[in-house]
Formats: sequence, C-alpha cells, structure tokens
Amino acid sequence: MNPEPHGLLYYFFNFDMMAQAAPEIMAGFWLTLGMAALVVTGGTALGLALAVVRAFQIRPLNWAIIFFVDLFRAVPALVIIVVVFFALPFAGLTFSPFWATTISLILVLAGFSEEVFWAGITAVDRGQWEAARSTGLGFLETLGYIILPQAVRLAIPPLTNWVIAITKSTALGSFVAVPEILSQASSAQSSLANPSPLTFAAFLFLVIFAPLVMFTRWLERRYGWRR
Repeated sequence: MNPEPHGLLYYFFNFDMMAQAAPEIMAGFWLTLGMAALVVTGGTALGLALAVVRAFQIRPLNWAIIFFVDLFRAVPALVIIVVVFFALPFAGLTFSPFWATTISLILVLAGFSEEVFWAGITAVDRGQWEAARSTGLGFLETLGYIILPQAVRLAIPPLTNWVIAITKSTALGSFVAVPEILSQASSAQSSLANPSPLTFAAFLFLVIFAPLVMFTRWLERRYGWRR
C-alpha cells in the first residue's frame, strides 16, 4: 500500500523515493566513509607526532606547534575548508573539493588531538622520567617505552570524543560540492521534491558513526586509564 501523499510516511519514509535516490546516495556513502577514515588516521597520527616533537622542548618548534594548535582549535572547520579550497589557489596550491575538506578536517583533528596527547604526556608523573633515566635509558627510549604508552591511555577518553565530533564534520564538504552523503541526498531531495532521501542519508550516517562510537567505547574500556 502506498503511503498517503500528504502524510509523514510519504514525505520522510517513502521507500520508492529512497530507491530512486539510492545509487547517488550510496556513492556519497562510500566517499564519506573513505574521507572519515582518512581524517581519523591522519588527524590522530599528526596530533601524536606534534605532541612527541613538543616533548623535546625546542622553543621555536614549541611556539610553532602552539600556534598551530590554537589556530585550528579556534577557527571553525567550515572557515578552514573555505580558505583551503578558495584562497590557497591564489598561492599556487589547488585542491579538489574532496582533498580540501579532508585536509582541513585532518588539521582540525590534529590540533585537538595534539593538545589531548600533550596533556597525557604532562600528566605522567615526573618521577617516572627520572626513574627511567636513572636506569640508563635515553630520552627517546624513556619517551617511547615509558611515557607515551601511559600518555596514550590517559588520552583515549577525551580523544575519542573529539574524533567522533570532528569526523561528523565531513558533511561540511557539501559546501564546496563534495559529493558526500548529505550533498547527494540534498540533490535528490530537490529533484524528487521529497525529503525521504535525507532520511536515507541519516540512516547511512548512523551506519558509519554508530560502529565508530561503539569502537571508541571498547577502546575506553580496553585501554583507558583505570585508577
């Protein structure tokens, strides 16, 4: 039985409309999934690398890292995407909409994750540095074998929250015409004059991010710091 032409089911749960829009929205789903994977891995890896460099306490590098972190934590992600996509070509750097969005979100996540990792490093008791050095371990060995494992465990709970929040910002790519889920669903809504494709898109976002939420909860239980 077809839904009523003016009812809730017709406008938001019309499976015929969803089926018509499915090929384009599924293409956006795979693109969004790839973008999210790149943002998570690139942002956390860059943030950890910056925190490790900061641990060396080289003053000019520390100033540069602090400036980077403060900048990308303070500026909205959409503004960064716009700058990367529209402004950088004037400086000779041109990115596709996909890479402009991905790189921008990697930088944003790196700014937040660096601060989380750095807080974890500084939270490790100073006596552990001294005890490790007294056994003959060098600075790099102490940092790598003693400090970082504890710092990462301390960082997991706050870091997972930022990873989820920033990764969901892949939807901002629609502003620069990235054919991700939201962009494809909005286009289908306009052409079909029915918002059911947006309902389908919401379900696909749930498919992507619900497992990520459950995975981060598992990480917190498995590796999070227990006192």
